[in-house]
Amino acid sequence: QVQLQESGPGLVKPSQTLSLTCTVSGGSITTNGYYWNWVRQPPGKGLEWMGGIGYRGNIYDVPSLKSRASISRDTSKNQFTLQLSSVAPEDTAVYYCVGGLWTTNVYEYDYWGQGAQVTVSS
Repeated sequence: QVQLQESGPGLVKPSQTLSLTCTVSGGSITTNGYYWNWVRQPPGKGLEWMGGIGYRGNIYDVPSLKSRASISRDTSKNQFTLQLSSVAPEDTAVYYCVGGLWTTNVYEYDYWGQGAQVTVSS
Protein backbone atom coordinates (compact mmCIF):
# COMPACT_ATOMS: atom_id res chain seq x y z
CA GLN A 1 0.00 0.00 0.00
CA VAL A 2 1.39 3.35 -1.03
CA GLN A 3 1.62 5.85 1.80
CA LEU A 4 2.55 9.53 1.73
CA GLN A 5 3.80 11.60 4.63
CA GLU A 6 4.36 15.35 4.64
CA SER A 7 7.05 16.95 6.77
CA GLY A 8 8.01 20.54 7.34
CA PRO A 9 7.61 23.50 9.65
CA GLY A 10 4.22 24.32 11.05
CA LEU A 11 4.97 28.00 11.40
CA VAL A 12 6.68 30.24 8.89
CA LYS A 13 7.25 33.98 9.07
CA PRO A 14 6.08 36.29 6.28
CA SER A 15 8.55 36.72 3.42
CA GLN A 16 10.35 33.48 4.29
CA THR A 17 10.48 30.35 2.16
CA LEU A 18 8.31 27.40 3.07
CA SER A 19 9.81 23.99 2.39
CA LEU A 20 7.75 20.81 2.59
CA THR A 21 8.84 17.26 1.87
CA CYS A 22 6.67 14.29 1.00
CA THR A 23 8.09 10.86 1.71
CA VAL A 24 6.53 8.05 -0.30
CA SER A 25 6.57 4.48 0.98
CA GLY A 26 5.17 1.29 -0.46
CA GLY A 27 5.87 2.40 -4.01
CA SER A 28 8.33 4.33 -6.13
CA ILE A 29 7.90 7.90 -7.34
CA THR A 30 9.35 6.70 -10.67
CA THR A 31 6.55 4.17 -11.21
CA ASN A 32 5.37 4.44 -14.79
CA GLY A 33 2.32 6.68 -15.14
CA TYR A 34 2.34 8.04 -11.62
CA TYR A 35 2.24 11.73 -10.79
CA TRP A 36 2.97 13.41 -7.49
CA ASN A 37 1.36 16.66 -6.51
CA TRP A 38 1.02 19.33 -3.89
CA VAL A 39 -2.43 20.54 -2.95
CA ARG A 40 -3.45 22.99 -0.25
CA GLN A 41 -6.64 23.98 1.48
CA PRO A 42 -6.82 27.42 3.09
CA PRO A 43 -9.21 27.85 6.01
CA GLY A 44 -12.80 27.83 4.82
CA LYS A 45 -11.86 27.30 1.18
CA GLY A 46 -11.58 24.47 -1.30
CA LEU A 47 -8.59 22.55 -2.48
CA GLU A 48 -6.02 24.34 -4.62
CA TRP A 49 -3.65 22.38 -6.83
CA MET A 50 -0.16 23.85 -6.59
CA GLY A 51 1.67 21.72 -9.11
CA GLY A 52 3.25 18.34 -9.50
CA ILE A 53 6.03 16.20 -10.82
CA GLY A 54 5.69 13.21 -13.05
CA TYR A 55 7.38 9.83 -12.93
CA ARG A 56 9.90 11.00 -15.50
CA GLY A 57 10.66 14.15 -13.54
CA ASN A 58 8.50 16.48 -15.63
CA ILE A 59 7.30 19.47 -13.66
CA TYR A 60 3.72 20.72 -13.88
CA ASP A 61 3.20 24.09 -12.31
CA VAL A 62 0.48 26.64 -11.81
CA PRO A 63 1.03 29.93 -13.66
CA SER A 64 -0.21 32.01 -10.75
CA LEU A 65 2.33 30.39 -8.43
CA LYS A 66 5.14 29.72 -10.88
CA SER A 67 7.25 32.61 -9.71
CA ARG A 68 7.05 31.46 -6.07
CA ALA A 69 6.57 27.69 -6.14
CA SER A 70 9.21 25.12 -6.98
CA ILE A 71 8.74 21.36 -7.03
CA SER A 72 11.57 18.86 -7.12
CA ARG A 73 12.30 15.27 -6.22
CA ASP A 74 14.99 13.03 -4.78
CA THR A 75 14.59 9.59 -6.26
CA SER A 76 17.25 8.12 -3.96
CA LYS A 77 15.05 9.04 -0.99
CA ASN A 78 11.74 8.50 -2.77
CA GLN A 79 10.71 12.03 -1.84
CA PHE A 80 9.40 15.10 -3.58
CA THR A 81 9.43 18.61 -2.24
CA LEU A 82 7.65 21.92 -2.45
CA GLN A 83 9.34 25.24 -1.87
CA LEU A 84 7.17 28.32 -1.71
CA SER A 85 8.99 31.62 -1.47
CA SER A 86 7.89 34.99 -0.14
CA VAL A 87 5.07 33.50 1.89
CA ALA A 88 2.29 35.68 3.22
CA PRO A 89 -0.57 35.07 5.66
CA GLU A 90 -2.81 34.04 2.76
CA ASP A 91 -0.52 31.03 2.24
CA THR A 92 -1.76 29.66 5.56
CA ALA A 93 -3.36 26.30 4.76
CA VAL A 94 -3.26 22.57 5.20
CA TYR A 95 -0.81 21.26 2.63
CA TYR A 96 -1.28 17.78 1.21
CA CYS A 97 0.94 15.65 -0.95
CA VAL A 98 -1.10 13.58 -3.36
CA GLY A 99 -0.21 10.94 -5.89
CA GLY A 100 -1.34 8.26 -8.29
CA LEU A 101 -2.17 7.75 -11.94
CA TRP A 102 -2.68 10.96 -13.88
CA THR A 103 -6.04 12.65 -13.52
CA THR A 104 -7.25 16.16 -14.20
CA ASN A 105 -9.39 16.01 -11.07
CA VAL A 106 -7.19 16.20 -8.01
CA TYR A 107 -9.90 14.60 -5.89
CA GLU A 108 -9.50 11.40 -7.92
CA TYR A 109 -5.90 10.74 -6.90
CA ASP A 110 -5.61 7.51 -4.96
CA TYR A 111 -2.94 8.41 -2.47
CA TRP A 112 -3.03 11.28 0.02
CA GLY A 113 -0.84 12.34 2.88
CA GLN A 114 -2.50 13.19 6.17
CA GLY A 115 -1.89 16.89 5.60
CA ALA A 116 0.45 19.38 7.20
CA GLN A 117 -0.88 22.55 8.79
CA VAL A 118 1.24 25.54 7.84
CA THR A 119 0.63 28.91 9.42
CA VAL A 120 2.28 32.07 8.14
CA SER A 121 2.56 34.56 10.95
CA SER A 122 5.11 36.83 12.53
